[in-house]
Amino acid sequence: MTDPSAARDKRWIALILLCVAQFMVVLDSAIVNVALPTIGTALDFSESSLPWVVNAYVLTFGGFLLLGGRLADLLGRRRVLLFGLVLFSLASLAGGLATSSGQLIAARAVQGLGAAILSPAALSIVTTTFKDGAERNKALGIWGGVAGSGAAAGVLLGGILTEGLGWEWVLWVNVPIGIAATLIAPTLIAESRDEEGDRHFDIVGSLTITLGISALVFALLDAETAGWGSFQTVGTLAASALLLAGFVVIERSSRAPLVPFSIFRARTVTGANVVGILTGAALLSMFFLISLYMQQVLGYSPIHTGLSYLPLAVSIIISAGVASQLVTKVGFKPILAIGMALIAAGLAWFSQISVHGSFLGAILGPSLLAAVGLGLAFVPLTIAAVSGIEDREQGLASGLINTSEQVGGALGLAILAAVANSIIGSSHDPAVLTEGFQSAFLVGAGFAVLGLIATLLLVSRSDSRAQVELSSGAAAAACSSLSATAAVACSSSSRTATAVALQGAQAEGSTVTTSRISENGPQGGDGG
Repeated sequence: MTDPSAARDKRWIALILLCVAQFMVVLDSAIVNVALPTIGTALDFSESSLPWVVNAYVLTFGGFLLLGGRLADLLGRRRVLLFGLVLFSLASLAGGLATSSGQLIAARAVQGLGAAILSPAALSIVTTTFKDGAERNKALGIWGGVAGSGAAAGVLLGGILTEGLGWEWVLWVNVPIGIAATLIAPTLIAESRDEEGDRHFDIVGSLTITLGISALVFALLDAETAGWGSFQTVGTLAASALLLAGFVVIERSSRAPLVPFSIFRARTVTGANVVGILTGAALLSMFFLISLYMQQVLGYSPIHTGLSYLPLAVSIIISAGVASQLVTKVGFKPILAIGMALIAAGLAWFSQISVHGSFLGAILGPSLLAAVGLGLAFVPLTIAAVSGIEDREQGLASGLINTSEQVGGALGLAILAAVANSIIGSSHDPAVLTEGFQSAFLVGAGFAVLGLIATLLLVSRSDSRAQVELSSGAAAAACSSLSATAAVACSSSSRTATAVALQGAQAEGSTVTTSRISENGPQGGDGG
């Protein structure tokens, strides 16, 4: 086991491990997509049940994220991470060994549960291990680049593994990674949890929010098949609304709520989660629609489709690293706004695809634009989602932003699939398919525009500036450990950065502060 001081020295190595775990989670949400036709044939899936190889994972992942985040705070972040890794790895092994459609769907559901447990635990370990400011921004930049490229890498690896080794390996690839991470994590990561809070666990609240979110995700995933006006869809949405309303009532009267609503007093945290929903709605649908266009209209093979995502994945990693540096200099709000604008522009560009398009003419340009936008948006969005939150609630904040993105993804996919299918119907004509995809891309661009508006209106400018001041303060503190000559130059640079930040705040009539915004609520004169 590792004590806190030793873990502090190994924190950058631990970050690599945590990023690998998160990469595995994101990867698995996309890696089976390319293998679906092969899986359907091998396990004799019906046309209606085959999508549940993907949906079962998304359903439990989205439904249990909030619970997983809170468990990490209460029971210990490392302990919960390890449990999630073991569960995820065992489910991956079972999925590859499945001999029937029911067995595979059940294994995928357990995989999603393991992902929902380990993902918020991993992110909360990152945010509590690295100091708020430049160091945390750098860590989250690496995290954002790796996690953001996971979906694109999933399509690539799915094609290679399916054609090279067999569909089972899209699941078995997780097993050695999960085992290695489980064995190494205790040597790098110290245990941490909320030592001040009530140890009472809100069982009733946990059940209602988990069932409520799961019902919502299920209704959205199956709405296109069952029909938006069907008894199943309407009834499931109504049940979800009742459960979520019941959760609010239960939490308000609980002495130790699963979700203390005081967390939403932090304007930036609330705004980041709204933007997270809209970002998820725009981006999950983008990957889905691009894959369909390349395979159904352009006739790409699975491997050709996967290789076409390489420029996108590399661009996400590079732009996420750039974003972490820019946030330190100008704050997270302007970088998030630029990212959302680029995502919207990329999706609008995708709406111009044609039947006789090519990789260079129809895919490369808009995918690079959207990828840069995703890298620039993901990092500041994650930073904003945990901004001003105390360490004891970092698991909860991590679970909230992950849940927002997953629910947004399910919502966006349901709406865009309905838009595309309203035009396509049962047609297989490439011209009709292309027209349907064009309309869906435009709606996706609309989600991104709404995300940009939400960023401008809901994310606090003073919280954003506080990140600059924190980074300047951290740099000034670091100067004291340098030699006399180096310290003079370092201090001069730090004072200049601090002065610029303060002048910017004064010009807007605001005060830069690093105090916890959530304790006082939104500040007057924030300016949006």
